[in-house]
Amino acid sequence: MQGLGLQSLKKNPALIPLYVCVGAGAIGAVYYMTRLATRNPDVTWNRTSNPEPWQEYKDKQYKFYSPVRDYSKTKSAAPNFEE
Repeated sequence: MQGLGLQSLKKNPALIPLYVCVGAGAIGAVYYMTRLATRNPDVTWNRTSNPEPWQEYKDKQYKFYSPVRDYSKTKSAAPNFEE
């Protein structure tokens, strides 16, 4: 296919920014999906060691970005089932 090889990029250097942007977008998407799979309390990888993983994030900020509010200082409205 024309435009995919190194020789085609040397002939048409205007394609280099396109490859850089597509590559950066793909890396960002993989990073964000990995972050959601490992840091989100909705995802459970091992139920035997921690049957209620959402209780760990009761007082933590797990939102990606919040310029207005610091969630680590607010009280969670979630009920405590351990008591």
